[in-house]
Amino acid sequence: MTDEPDAPPNETPIQRALRLKKAAIEAKPKPPRGGRFQREQAAAARSASKSKPWMTR
Repeated sequence: MTDEPDAPPNETPIQRALRLKKAAIEAKPKPPRGGRFQREQAAAARSASKSKPWMTR
């Protein structure tokens, strides 16, 4: 009936689209975690936030 063998039988079209969307997002390559890249990103976010005091929690 469907081309997805693991699909629940009572899945609505919206649920199917969401499941396929999540699967497509998970299949994409992720940016590296940890290390220099993450430290650089965090440092850039910190330096940019100093000029925006209203953005603090």
